[in-house]
Amino acid sequence: MTGTPSRVLRVSERERAAIGALLRFPLVAAINGRRSRRFPVGGSIPAGELAFTSAKPVQPLSEVERALVLAVVTGVTGWNFGISHHPGYAPALPNYPATAGGRTFPSAAGFHTTDFFFTDDSGTYFLSSRDAAPGDGVPVEDDGVEADVDAWLGATVARYRKLSDRRIRLPREEPHLEGHNTWIANHPGSLLVVPVADLAQHLIANLAFFLQNGYGVYDDVNGRPVPGGDDSSLRHAGDPFPLSFVEQYTLAEASAELITGVYNGHLLLGALGLGGWTFDGIDRLSILGASGDPDVPGLGFHVEHDERWALPNPTGLPGVFETLARPHVRDAAEAVERFAERKFGTGGPFDAATPGPWRDTRRVRSSAAPYDERFLRLLTGQVRYIDETFGKVPGTVPTVQILNYLQAQHLDTDFYDHHFGEGAYLATHREHGATWH
Repeated sequence: MTGTPSRVLRVSERERAAIGALLRFPLVAAINGRRSRRFPVGGSIPAGELAFTSAKPVQPLSEVERALVLAVVTGVTGWNFGISHHPGYAPALPNYPATAGGRTFPSAAGFHTTDFFFTDDSGTYFLSSRDAAPGDGVPVEDDGVEADVDAWLGATVARYRKLSDRRIRLPREEPHLEGHNTWIANHPGSLLVVPVADLAQHLIANLAFFLQNGYGVYDDVNGRPVPGGDDSSLRHAGDPFPLSFVEQYTLAEASAELITGVYNGHLLLGALGLGGWTFDGIDRLSILGASGDPDVPGLGFHVEHDERWALPNPTGLPGVFETLARPHVRDAAEAVERFAERKFGTGGPFDAATPGPWRDTRRVRSSAAPYDERFLRLLTGQVRYIDETFGKVPGTVPTVQILNYLQAQHLDTDFYDHHFGEGAYLATHREHGATWH
């Protein structure tokens, strides 16, 4: 792995003018104009009714185009407003969020357990934004005030961490790619964005959520209680939620983060005049490095195996994206300690010194319900039980989740002119070269 030196994004005058037009592009036009436009310059469909070979060379995204896509997918746009009220916590503030910042996509209760990798012809990168403090946010040109494009894009570019000088290698064959994607996924010249969620941390956040609201958990897989589920201090003692439900709930919530982030990027592609689409047709294990094929290292995640599991379980990339699961934490106690530190420690949403959106932010942050020793003991006991019973956290779903990818590329409009009628692409696609290049 290689480090990334500090970088400065240079924006030409042509690009500044193009960004100004981009910021005025209508939202409804982006939504109605959204389509999966898969055929790039340099592409080829070898057979069938839509056979076509591009006469144009492969053209990677410019650094500015790439930064725009990544800023919209991953960007930090302001302060998380938190959860304003819950009668069970009053007068304390509910303590749900795990981060103080808000990003371009929502997260259930502000847990924000997703971060991002991306790859293109220049290499493979990690881009973390889940705990980044807000900067200048997404600019809006209003009342004649020029948007600060440099600050907006610079905040994203500063988060790039280069892991390799090479694009992720994925053989153009099943099972690494679904058959209909073998001709195009991770194509030369394209940008491939890979959102990844820490389901171990998201499960801990949900267990804490249910505990704080007075509910324990019951192991419906093995037909026995999870320690603490009937603790007399819980408001709903004796009425626990099934563990399989809580873990499916976790998977669904995190998946909503994953798809919403790249969906925002997909909307941007039309406004930019780029081709591309969101899809899930790359094998999750192949891209994480758990396919079992040594010639397909993917991102190189650490992978655990156990005869109790139907599939291998990637747990994280050491020193880069580490989940709150073994071996990245010593045990359940350390996982819960690190989870609580993210919330209540320096820079967290319930650190009084963290800036925020309220008129008296210090007072609001200080009013959050704390995690006391009894609560931390119950939470740790639940996490320990899951880990010891199933051999991993979560017990019944993966530790790391990938759902949708975003691929962005320069569109070959000749393909659409040849095979489609009017309206197959937008004016922004037709004018992209003149506008941006």
